[in-house]
Amino acid sequence: MSHNSQAFLPTNAGLPPIYETIKEEYGVTELGEPHNSAVVRTTVISMPREVAVLDHVVWSLFNALFLNFCCLGFIAYAYSVKSRDRKMVGDVIGAQAYASTAKCLNISALIFSILMVDDTL
Repeated sequence: MSHNSQAFLPTNAGLPPIYETIKEEYGVTELGEPHNSAVVRTTVISMPREVAVLDHVVWSLFNALFLNFCCLGFIAYAYSVKSRDRKMVGDVIGAQAYASTAKCLNISALIFSILMVDDTL
């Protein structure tokens, strides 16, 4: 029985592998005047404007700790935190709505607490 074993070698053994060369063309288009011109080119980047929404967190925390009439200070603090979260997400309308509610609750807590202190004196 004759046993012929053949090695499975590539046909270009000993030579570096042949790679297909891929040519990619990149084009850069320049707008405006040539570089030797005295014209100055400018770039304008439009960025969204920052809208300042007061979230009243400090006032709400003060009311929650010291002037917490019927838990209005805690509720105002919760709405203030929601307002800050909405502002971080970028929802300006929602942040203003929560901030307005927190402001009303803070005013109510302040007035009711002053009236309660005034009655005790």
